[in-house]
Amino acid sequence: MAPTVELDGVTHRFGEVTALSDLTFVVPAAKITVLLGPNGAGKTTAIRAITGALSRAVGRIRTFGLDPGPDGGLVRPRCGVVSAKPALYDRLSGLDNLRYSARLYEVPEAVGRTRDHAALDALISEAAARFGIVDALDHQVGGYSTGMKTRLALARAVLHRPDLLLFDEPTSGLDPESSAAVLELIAQMPTEGRTVVMCTHLLAEAEGLADHVVVMEAGNAVVCGAPEEISARFWPGARVLFDADPPDQLDRVGAWQGVTAYRRDDLAEVTLDGLGRLPDIVAALVADGVRLTRVEPRTPTLEDLYFAVRRESRSDNATQGLAPVGDAGRTFTPEEVPT
Repeated sequence: MAPTVELDGVTHRFGEVTALSDLTFVVPAAKITVLLGPNGAGKTTAIRAITGALSRAVGRIRTFGLDPGPDGGLVRPRCGVVSAKPALYDRLSGLDNLRYSARLYEVPEAVGRTRDHAALDALISEAAARFGIVDALDHQVGGYSTGMKTRLALARAVLHRPDLLLFDEPTSGLDPESSAAVLELIAQMPTEGRTVVMCTHLLAEAEGLADHVVVMEAGNAVVCGAPEEISARFWPGARVLFDADPPDQLDRVGAWQGVTAYRRDDLAEVTLDGLGRLPDIVAALVADGVRLTRVEPRTPTLEDLYFAVRRESRSDNATQGLAPVGDAGRTFTPEEVPT
């Protein structure tokens, strides 16, 4: 399937501050793509550019194969967006907020000479039920909690059955139970044929959810791809944690065949050229009389991956004589570093 979104060399500036800098990545169709990065990395700006809400200065963007600048009228109706601070009408009820959104997006039941109010309200109830706010629809939105407003914004985003959903910190303000429910619903969306782009600062949220990861820094995609592909780049071997009583009996493993790296701190971390070596290593240690207390193959987490990418990026910046990236997404030369 063709990618839902393609960005190629996209650059955008706000005055003298570069928000996006030669940004290039793709969003696979019917997958969940997670944008990761520190504050000021350009994640929110990238989402705005994808829908055409923010025009690019340089580069190429294609959303559904269309340029979202001149073709924004065709792109945006197919998108559902939830921003970090969703704009809602506080003086209207939740129901009226959703009815108004349905009119704007020209949901068939909400427009035309023969509006089907009953069918529209059934559609609204279905969307609201997904996010647990049916009982609050008759209440004025100004009285909603932050979490309730987020749920309403999520219901609004799916009401018109969009093909592309863009979420900026979708669980902001939600309690743990509500957050888990929202993430579960997001995980189901690709099974309905929808594509999801999600920004989050919470790596635990993206763990197990991301089909595709884009790590951004200073408006640029430092690395992108499937989590397992990126992990293989940083950790090409299989890592296994060992412990024994006493632990120094494990040191012999460092010289064994198939062991590409060995390090022991509190635990021994053994890197193998493949997990197929593990049964023979365990058997050999037991045969030598080593009392093993722990054998744990370790799969790198998304948090491991994120910080490995960040370390490599900082190392590259230092090699090129650049100072760390500021919150505004600008990279300073040593002479320009603010004090």
